[in-house]
Amino acid sequence: MAGPKVFIFCPIDTSGATHRRLEAAGCELILGDEGWISPTGHTDDDLIAILKDCDAVTGTMMRGASFSKRVLASCDKLRIVAKYTIGCDDVDTDAATELGILVTHGPTESNWGGVAEGTIADMLCILKKLRERDRHLKSGGEWRTPELTGTYLGARTEGPRADGYPGLTIGIVGMGRVGTRVADLLRPWKVRILACDPYIPDTHFGEHGATKVDLHTLLRESDVITLHTFLSRETTRMIGEAEFAMMKPGVVFLNASRGPVVVESALIKALNDGKVAAAALDVFEREPLPLDSPLRQMGDKVLLAPHVISNNVGSGLEPAIGWATDSILLALKGELPPDNVFNREVIPAWKERFGGRPIL
Repeated sequence: MAGPKVFIFCPIDTSGATHRRLEAAGCELILGDEGWISPTGHTDDDLIAILKDCDAVTGTMMRGASFSKRVLASCDKLRIVAKYTIGCDDVDTDAATELGILVTHGPTESNWGGVAEGTIADMLCILKKLRERDRHLKSGGEWRTPELTGTYLGARTEGPRADGYPGLTIGIVGMGRVGTRVADLLRPWKVRILACDPYIPDTHFGEHGATKVDLHTLLRESDVITLHTFLSRETTRMIGEAEFAMMKPGVVFLNASRGPVVVESALIKALNDGKVAAAALDVFEREPLPLDSPLRQMGDKVLLAPHVISNNVGSGLEPAIGWATDSILLALKGELPPDNVFNREVIPAWKERFGGRPIL
């Protein structure tokens, strides 16, 4: 009898160790290629053809095809989609829940903690004009000129400073792992932190030095706004022209979540109009960022990176590959992975379909 089939799209375990673990357990592997992370590589029809006999699927992020409701509904045997990434925006998790399919992800601390650290680095780079100062001095510019003046971040939160400087207000959209770590990293700076997240208990905000507000209040009152949300139906295009109009003139805007959370054309307009003084962007509506994107022509008004903010020595996806492999083996044994289920509301239906029904 053939073992359960596992599709690994765009395999990135160069050591092959997790592949050998799955094969040693009795799994039959189907290995994808680089095309699965290309917007022009593969289609949903290709995915349906491969998944029709699969019991599990795992990998990073897909750009062309996706685990849409149509794809998932075609998979009678599929027990689990085990993502290496923290984000699951290539999976219709609502459809997966409806169909009783488990979705797990990889929120390893080295990754989400790295995103938080990178966010602070981007924020300071813009506020302290690090690029401008370095370039000015290396090019032989005049010593100490006014345009190199940075912005002071901190202020006493318990009352006004003796010199009257109010300090900055930092707005954090999304108080999950990344947003919470950003708040924790900012606390010693004594800044005023506003945060919004309708899915986080009220007590969590105060425990991490933030004041809970609604999104519109955060947009109106913040000097720096940083986004740390999952991409979902609710958050797609969440920040558009109306939201930029609410912001303070000269706001600094950072996005290290997902590109489609922001209407990019509205951001470009806000940058051109001076409403947004500067932006740090690790993610974009289209990736790779098109060569003709206006964002590439904005000089120091934008600090751009190719979706690598979580890529650091000692991090990357390697820890999550093993985590996803563990989840697959448990699911194929009819057991529930304990700590990385993304769509936890599926658990009762999943247990009814697959619980206690091992195929390994």
